[in-house]
Amino acid sequence: MDSSVLLDVRDLRAHFFSDEGTVRAVDGVDFQIMKGETLGVVGESGCGKSVTAQSILQILPKNGKIISGEINLSTNGTTVDLAKMKPTGQEIRKIRGKEISMMFQEPMTCLSPVHTIGNQIDEAIRLHRNANKKEAREITVEMLQRCGIPEPDRRADAYPHELSGGMRQRAMIAMALCCRPKLLIADEPTTALDVTTQAQILDLLKELQHEIDTSIMMITHNLGVVAELADHAIVMYLGKVVEHATSEMIFKDPKHPYTRALLKSIPKLGRKSKERLLSIEGSVPNPYELPNGCKFHPRCPDMIPGVCDVHEPELLSVEQGHGVSCFLHSDQPGREPSV
Repeated sequence: MDSSVLLDVRDLRAHFFSDEGTVRAVDGVDFQIMKGETLGVVGESGCGKSVTAQSILQILPKNGKIISGEINLSTNGTTVDLAKMKPTGQEIRKIRGKEISMMFQEPMTCLSPVHTIGNQIDEAIRLHRNANKKEAREITVEMLQRCGIPEPDRRADAYPHELSGGMRQRAMIAMALCCRPKLLIADEPTTALDVTTQAQILDLLKELQHEIDTSIMMITHNLGVVAELADHAIVMYLGKVVEHATSEMIFKDPKHPYTRALLKSIPKLGRKSKERLLSIEGSVPNPYELPNGCKFHPRCPDMIPGVCDVHEPELLSVEQGHGVSCFLHSDQPGREPSV
């Protein structure tokens, strides 16, 4: 693996099994995260963004399982495949929180309501940094201060419900970065916050990223967040990567019809108040009854009859650093849909 690559995900497939059938939540995903860079992961709800993150950390729900693929992490001069590790094994436990940490979507549901903020951060520090109780407390207070929390000594003894939404999110950042991880997975970290607090949180993440020299996998619906933070971006739809490129390429020259539709649906300054926002026609298909061929073809304005509804496109490079999974940019007939 290239020395500049921190995480290399290859043909990752994660499925959920239930009495109704099998959901292919992640269905052959490929991407790389470079050292010190930020990767934006974009897509509608249900496209597999969070499941991809859960697969990396091996924290899938009980009915979920990694079926195949590789998740290669570069650590301490060696490469390890996280997909081959047992979800409850010691190997992955040593990586969670230390090498890779995660900020979840809603801090109020992720923080323990019966433990103080300080106790929860202390636990991670004592587990992964071999610090005693006093040292862990000092590191906790320092991290809370660096994350912009006033009176960090007092806030460390507060319970999550005693903090505002913005303060809880800052506490989550402190917890995620207290062990100086190589990779931070941020799953919709600004969803429930007002725009002013969102901007503060994003600025804080950028600042701490440079201080700690960590990479970030930013999962978001908000393309503005991608423009602000990400160096590269992947666009997902129904468990597949349909486009990947630098953030600049995604905004300047989107290739996939789905990516173009997402960009067109962004509100623009100067739009007349009575004009309706553009939206993507149709809805995400039932995960138990996926269409044949390209999964986006029932909603695609550029669908090619006899091609898009029959064959499944592959992710191919259309120019240096820009890949797209679409027959509009390929002469290949694709492959028959998988059963």
